[in-house]
Amino acid sequence: MRIVTNLLLASTAALAFAPLHSIQAQNKSIKMTNPLLQKSSLQYQAPAFNLIKDADYKPAFEFGLAAQDKQITAIANSPAKATFQNTVLALEISGEDLKRATTAFYSQTGANTNPTLQALQVAYAPIFSAHRDKTYLNSKLYNRFKSIDLKTLKGEDKKLTEHYIQEFELAGANLSDADKEKMKKINGELASLGTLFGNKLLTARKNGAVFFDNESELAGLPTGEIKAAKEKATEAGQSGKFLIGLTNTTQQPVLQNLTNRTSREKIFHASWTRAEKNDDGDTREVLEKMARLRLQKANLMGKKNFAEWKQQDQMAKTPDRAMHLLAEIAGPAVKKAKAEAQEIQDLIDAQKGGFKLEPWDWDFYAEQVRKAKYDLDENQVKPYFELTTVLEKGVFFAAKKMYGITFKQRSDLPVYHPDVFAYEVFDNDGKSMAIYYLDFYTRDNKNGGAWMNSLVKQSHYQNQKPVIVNVYNFTKPVDGAPSLISFDNVTTMFHEFGHTLHGLFANQNYATLSGTSVPRDFVEFPSQINEHAALDPEVLKNYAIHYQTKQEIPQDLIDKIKKSETFNSGYHVTELLAASTLDMNWHSVENEKDFKPTLIFEKEALEKYGLLVNEVPTRYHTPYFAHIWSGGYSAGYYAYTWSKTLDYNAFDWMKANGGMTRENCERFRKYILSVGNSVDLNQAFKDFIGHDMEIEPYLKNAGLKDN
Repeated sequence: MRIVTNLLLASTAALAFAPLHSIQAQNKSIKMTNPLLQKSSLQYQAPAFNLIKDADYKPAFEFGLAAQDKQITAIANSPAKATFQNTVLALEISGEDLKRATTAFYSQTGANTNPTLQALQVAYAPIFSAHRDKTYLNSKLYNRFKSIDLKTLKGEDKKLTEHYIQEFELAGANLSDADKEKMKKINGELASLGTLFGNKLLTARKNGAVFFDNESELAGLPTGEIKAAKEKATEAGQSGKFLIGLTNTTQQPVLQNLTNRTSREKIFHASWTRAEKNDDGDTREVLEKMARLRLQKANLMGKKNFAEWKQQDQMAKTPDRAMHLLAEIAGPAVKKAKAEAQEIQDLIDAQKGGFKLEPWDWDFYAEQVRKAKYDLDENQVKPYFELTTVLEKGVFFAAKKMYGITFKQRSDLPVYHPDVFAYEVFDNDGKSMAIYYLDFYTRDNKNGGAWMNSLVKQSHYQNQKPVIVNVYNFTKPVDGAPSLISFDNVTTMFHEFGHTLHGLFANQNYATLSGTSVPRDFVEFPSQINEHAALDPEVLKNYAIHYQTKQEIPQDLIDKIKKSETFNSGYHVTELLAASTLDMNWHSVENEKDFKPTLIFEKEALEKYGLLVNEVPTRYHTPYFAHIWSGGYSAGYYAYTWSKTLDYNAFDWMKANGGMTRENCERFRKYILSVGNSVDLNQAFKDFIGHDMEIEPYLKNAGLKDN
C-alpha cells in the first residue's frame, strides 16, 4: 500500500516539473495506447478484457481524473448563463474516460481480483472520494444548477436536473467552507476504510475455509462435492485433506447434507467467527470506525443519525417508516420461526438425538421435516436442476415467454476469466439490444454472493446499449460432472436475471437515470418479481429436466415444491429481518458514546427488537456484513423487505389478472422495468397495480398469516 501511494506521489511530482509539451505528448501517448481510454470497438462498447492489463488502470485513472477535473472547472467557471445544455448535460457526459476505467476496474476487483488490483483499490479509494467531493462540494457548480429555472424544463431534463441538485445537497454543497473540509476528510477516511473492510473480508473468507482429515467427516455430501473438496485442499497445499470454503452468508450450503454433527458445528463456527479472530481478516475495528464517521457525517449535514441522512432519496424517506415495516413483520416471523424450531426439536427428540437444536443443525433437520411433511427431498429435486439447462431452458425461456426476448451465445467476445461466457440479447422485434455475461463459479479471488453489474449503461443521448454481467458463487463441478444446483439457487438465478431485465429494458435519455439507477428500496423489486417465474408451470416443466434420464420433472414433484413454497419461511424472514435491524441500529445511533464493541452492540440490538433467537442466527453477522460496510447498503438493507412487499403486492395483482402472462409482463415492462429513475416511482408502482403498497400481501404470501 505504501509503495503504491509513494509511486503515485512520485509520478505526480515528475509531471509537475516536466515541460508542458512533454506532458501533452505523454498524455496523447497514454490516450492512444491505453485500452481503457478509448471507446471499445467491440459491439455496444463491451470491455476489451483481452487488451486490458493490470498496468493500464493506474495511468487511466490519472488521465481520467485530470480530464474530468478540467471539464468540471470549465462548467463551473463558464461566464455564460447556466442552462440545461451547458451545465446539467455537460456534467452528465463528463468523465467518460474515468467512468470506463473505473467500471472495468470494479468489475474485476469484485469478481477476479489479485494483489495488484487490491493495492490499487486501497490507494485510489480516497482519491476517488476526494474527486467526487471536488465536484459535489463545488459552490460555483452548485449555484449554476440552482440558478436554472426548473419550470422551463420537463420530462427527463427536469428529473436529471433535480437529481443532480439533490446529489449536491446530500453531499453537503450548502455547508460552510470549514464544514466542507471536515466532510472531505470524513469521506476520504470512509472510502479507505470501506476498501480495507472489503479486502479484510476477502482474507477472512479465505482463511476461514475448513479442512477435514477424513472423507468420513463429510458423510452425506454428494460424491462430486467431496471430490471437489479434496481437489481444493490439494490446491491449497494440503494434499490428502478436504477443504470446505465459506460463502458470504452465516449459514453454509453444505450444512443441509452433512450427517456428522461435529463437522456441521465446525463449519458453522468457522463461518460465524471468520472476521473476529484478531488477525489480518478481523474487520471489527474498521467497521466501528466507519459507524462513528458516518454519524459524524450525518451530524455535519444537520441530521441526528446516518439513517436519517441516507434515506432522504429512498422510497421509505425516513428510518421510522423503514423500521415500522420491519417491526410489523418481525412479530409474525419470529412466532413462526419458533414453531418451526419446535417441529425440528420434536424430530430430534423422536430420533433420540439427545441434544438441543442449534443453528448448525437447522438446515440438516429442516430438510428432514420438509421430507416428512411434503415428501420432498432436496436431493431428489437437484438432479432436475442442471445449471446450463436452468439458464437456457428456464431463465431464458421465461424471458422469451414473458417479454419476447431471445439469446444467442457469443464465443467471439473476450472475457475476464475463462469461466465467463457471453450472450447477445434480442428484443421482441428481433433487433439486437444488449450483451450479457455470466460468471457462475466461486473463486478465492471473488467476492461472495451473487450480483448484477452494468458494464455499459443504456443511454439514448450517448447512443449506448446495455452491457450487463451476472455473477454467482456456485461450486464448480469436476471431471465433467454435471453442475446440479438446489432450488434456492435456481431462485437466485431468476432473481439476478430480474436485475438484468431491469437493465436490459432501460429506455432513458441519460445514463444517470437509466435502468437500475433507482433507490435501494425499489431496485430489488424487479428482481424479486422475476423469482416467481421459476415456478410458472410452463417454465418449470421446460427447464426441470433430469440430467440423466432427460425426463421432465413429474407433476407430483412440482406439487410438492409448490406446497412447500413457504416452508421454513419463519426462519428465512427472521434471519433477514435480524440483519436489516442490525443495519438500522448501527446507523440510527445519535451519540457516539452509545456505540459499543461490535459483538455487544449486535447482541443488544437484536435483543431490543426480539430478534435474538438462538436457533435463527442473523443472515449476516456484523463483522462480515459486506452489504452495509462495503457494498452500498448502509442504512438500506431493509430495502430487501420493502421491495419484497412491493413484489407481493404486484404479484397478487398479476395472479388476480391471469398470472405472468405476456400482457401483464409487458405492462410491468412499461410501468416498472423501462422507466429507470425518470419518474416518481411510488406513483409508477401505484399506476401499475392501482393502489399504494400494503403489508397484508407480504404476510399472506410469505406464509406468516393464516389465509
